[in-house]
Amino acid sequence: MKVLVVGNGGREHAMAWKLAQSPRIQQVYVAPGNGGTAKDPDLINVPVTDLAQLRQWSIDNDIGLTLVGPEAPLAAGIVDDFRAHGLRIFGPTQAAAQLESSKAFSKAFMQRHGIPTAEFETFTDAALAHAYVDLKGAPIVVKADGLAAGKGVVVAMTLTEAHEAIDFMLLDNTLGVAHNAGGARVVIEEFLQGEEASFMVLCDGKNVAALATSQDHKRLQDGDEGPNTGGMGAYSPAPVVTAEVHARAMREVILPTIRGMEKDGINYTGFLYAGLMIDPQGRVKTLEFNCRMGDPETQPILMRLKSDFFEVLLAATSEGLESFEMEWDRRVALGVVMAAAGYPMNPRKGDVIGGLPKDEDDAMVFHAGTLEKDGQIQTSGGRVLCVTALADSVRQAQQKAYQTASPIVFDGMQMRKDIGYRAIKN
Repeated sequence: MKVLVVGNGGREHAMAWKLAQSPRIQQVYVAPGNGGTAKDPDLINVPVTDLAQLRQWSIDNDIGLTLVGPEAPLAAGIVDDFRAHGLRIFGPTQAAAQLESSKAFSKAFMQRHGIPTAEFETFTDAALAHAYVDLKGAPIVVKADGLAAGKGVVVAMTLTEAHEAIDFMLLDNTLGVAHNAGGARVVIEEFLQGEEASFMVLCDGKNVAALATSQDHKRLQDGDEGPNTGGMGAYSPAPVVTAEVHARAMREVILPTIRGMEKDGINYTGFLYAGLMIDPQGRVKTLEFNCRMGDPETQPILMRLKSDFFEVLLAATSEGLESFEMEWDRRVALGVVMAAAGYPMNPRKGDVIGGLPKDEDDAMVFHAGTLEKDGQIQTSGGRVLCVTALADSVRQAQQKAYQTASPIVFDGMQMRKDIGYRAIKN
């Protein structure tokens, strides 16, 4: 069977790499792909981004399964369109993807269905938003209501930061984020304390299968300092997700979400990602939902997946997850993101990347913001690479990842030196 992966990031490189290992797959295509997928002899890039053109290309090339990596095509309705033309595709419909594409939709959904989350209010009027922040005080969280590539959240530790975030998102709207009804809108919610974890599952419309747990590092700099990003590194499994926390997350968050969507007349298929805040007592609250696998969490998770990823997706697109058991490598996987100069707000493009090592069984360099030009690999986005390693402990996986990353060079490179520190500290 021929398979298509939609997207051009590190998550999509990891997905395509994993799918290419299946003996049942004839060819893996990536649209549009990146410099890493271009250099991989097992993958073929397809330079198409228009969804209608991509659907026609899939029909013409007899694509048996499409896997959507990023959120934007999901929010644009790629799943609805492909299915309407008889194509097998894994992901949520446009209606279901509102859980990610609109923070206001997501928060109202959680409130309606009793899913634990932070207290919140939604605003389109900047004056009312400012008054609410003054009433509640800091720290407080301000979120742009719409897709912002992981950069639409400001955790304001002071009132000044909160007011600046409101003006930035509502008045300036520099991010260019519009909610589903048009215009700019913000969700302001209480600041939650605890430890974050990424909890991801696959849904086939009826059944749910949990992926390995993981933990992301959102802040740009060591010690969780600096601005929020799309993610500077991740590791799997996440020790904070104990067996009790896992059971609670499934019982209080994941299953009520799938059942709640069903009650609202929406059949949920695809990946569902719950960003959880776990307090010291092991109680969970939902920070956000994503309707796809996380990036960079996908890279460590798929490094640990021993099952055939293609077989997993076949089961997930045929209501067959109920009896499907995924097998995981007992080792820890840890991924370190290497980001471009100016990331997250103004990443620089066009810097030549040197020193890329050969891939190994226990160490992979997944490309994200890269392209191949004139025989060179160059930066083309904010998060450039995710160097991911497998080892027997978090500390050893950390050492292996940084050792693998050490020869890689490009101008202005940004990289945290402490990915996995929480698991080592604990």
